[in-house]
Amino acid sequence: MPENQKPETISLPQPDITGTRTLEQVLAGRRSQRNFSKTALDLKEISQLFWAAQGITGSSVFRTAPSAGALYPLEIYVISGPGNELAAGVYHYHSKDHLLQKTASGDLRKELCEAALSQAAVENAPATFLITGIFERTTKKYGQRGLTYVFMEAGHAAQNLLLQAGALGLGAVPIGAFSNKKVSELIKLPQDEQPLYLIPTGHPEDQ
Repeated sequence: MPENQKPETISLPQPDITGTRTLEQVLAGRRSQRNFSKTALDLKEISQLFWAAQGITGSSVFRTAPSAGALYPLEIYVISGPGNELAAGVYHYHSKDHLLQKTASGDLRKELCEAALSQAAVENAPATFLITGIFERTTKKYGQRGLTYVFMEAGHAAQNLLLQAGALGLGAVPIGAFSNKKVSELIKLPQDEQPLYLIPTGHPEDQ
């Protein structure tokens, strides 16, 4: 991208906080889903998933997932394939303004699948969410213990996203087996940012 060209930003629909399924129903039905239909994701679904993982709640800076010291070391991206309401590419979520910033164009799902040890769900899902961590945000206060807190927080955010997917009738699977180096290079992550989770998400194959 030329230095004088501003990244494309996309405002997301406001999240819905009046879902029709109870938490108990979602928990009872939660399963890892690795096979997806060709049904695309719309922007409302993508918005809701981002909000569930790292959205701001109320008028404060607090988010949907707890964070040690309210330091918020996590960042979250989506790698979108073609056909979704969100064009193929990589998008970075900005919690404060509930918007996306496009960081790359094109369908990178095949390359991401290769970086994830050829796990087919990554290539076949219409979208894969990537949770990353900037450890220094937390370790500057908590030292070495802060590493544990970042991993804990990634688990909180991932579970929120998985449960939200279930509430929307979507399927998802958390993936931790991948090459950190290859994912970082593909997504062009800053040097201080480490990939923690890949979460392929879409409509289950039987729908």
